[in-house]
Amino acid sequence: QVQLVESGGGLVQAGGSLRLSCAASGRASSTYTMGWFRQAPGKDREFVAAIRLGITYYADSVKGRFTISRDNAKNTLSLQMNSLNAEDTAVYYCAADRGIVTPRIPQRYEYWGQGTQVTVSS
Repeated sequence: QVQLVESGGGLVQAGGSLRLSCAASGRASSTYTMGWFRQAPGKDREFVAAIRLGITYYADSVKGRFTISRDNAKNTLSLQMNSLNAEDTAVYYCAADRGIVTPRIPQRYEYWGQGTQVTVSS
């Protein structure tokens, strides 16, 4: 099994920045696909960003504002979020899968963290 623990969520003003981290333990390796998803109340879980074999993927809504990265030595995934706005308010989840997946589809990921709340005030 793989365990994922998110951290770094909190309250930030519109236009500000926040950095999320996801620590992976268990049998995860650097070849796993890892991603970030978010879910606001009453809405479906949506894709934010992912990284697979060194290639990054972003939702159109966050391109140019968010940056996903991973530290393979520490098995840590990060999401740097800049120019935040109210539409970014949601619970953010870290996800991972051992094989080749379609990175934008949440149902393809086997492992999930508990989530961390991000709230952007206006």
